[in-house]
Amino acid sequence: MSHDIETYKRQSFGSTLEPQAPVGLLIVDLVNGFANPEVFGGGNIPQAIEHTIPLLAHAREKGWPVAHSRIVFADDDADHNVFTMKVPGLLALKETSHDSAIVPQLAPRKGELVVRKTVPSAFFGTGLAAWLTQHGVRTLLIAGAVTSGCVRSSVVDAMQYGFRPFVLSDCVGDRAIAPHEANLFDMAQKYAAVMMRDEALDLLANL
Repeated sequence: MSHDIETYKRQSFGSTLEPQAPVGLLIVDLVNGFANPEVFGGGNIPQAIEHTIPLLAHAREKGWPVAHSRIVFADDDADHNVFTMKVPGLLALKETSHDSAIVPQLAPRKGELVVRKTVPSAFFGTGLAAWLTQHGVRTLLIAGAVTSGCVRSSVVDAMQYGFRPFVLSDCVGDRAIAPHEANLFDMAQKYAAVMMRDEALDLLANL
């Protein structure tokens, strides 16, 4: 691994990404189904949820714009897609299904955006980018599940839209640890700042 890191450094990957105000928070797919290891959960997702609870409280205290995402398919499956060809069980996530609902500990409040999506990224085909821009967001803190899937794709899109993604490594989780760690490494090298929640909040306190 040390040889790999030296290769990345030599090729100028992994440069520092400095935060800029204003700050927003995106919580990706922390819904009941991803909290349940019998459905779509497992791994370190429960810990990510627990670490996100005080993060959300802090964001609300600071008055930061907060957005949540959840996967929601039509009741008649009319919007099924290639994603559901790969993961057919996702079609069970409907508007009123328990597994598609955001976990109670992170339930959205009035004024917080809830993005419904049928693909991994919270940005693709949604109004999230426009909403964040309307609120002036420059730096976007990202929590959620899963690190290797919906979190990663949302981070890449956030970067492509010009936001500065800060992935909070203890507030994101995956059903398996190896892809979680590999994707944190890769995002830190190419797309985002990656750090623990408290480290990020300390850094933002100086803005």
